[in-house]
Amino acid sequence: DGLAAFRTFLKSEFSEENVEFWLACEDFKKTKSSTKIASKAQKIYSDFIQDDAPKEINIDFHTKTHISQNISEPTLSCFDDAQRLIYSLMAKDSFPRFLRSEAYKELVKKRQNRNQKRWLPFL
Repeated sequence: DGLAAFRTFLKSEFSEENVEFWLACEDFKKTKSSTKIASKAQKIYSDFIQDDAPKEINIDFHTKTHISQNISEPTLSCFDDAQRLIYSLMAKDSFPRFLRSEAYKELVKKRQNRNQKRWLPFL
């Protein structure tokens, strides 16, 4: 529920690509097949990294260039620097705003109500 609420919040701020990229990288790092590594890496690159990507993330030129130079022979760690940057951006910027948002307050209220009903089954 928390991830869904955070994604909805990011969507309202037009920055949902950040969490989508982070989740895509987490999935990518679990890939076992070398052929799937190449295809998944290319998909992440074309969706989030390359110039004018549909969900282009905001990373520095150096990180973007490094990924672009190595995408032809990707490794499971090829997006690590970019993922760390995006995580840091969300942690310092988006997530604190989310914690002050109505979406988060509603999530907490739902959770408290659910917990209360669990302890008071007659409600």
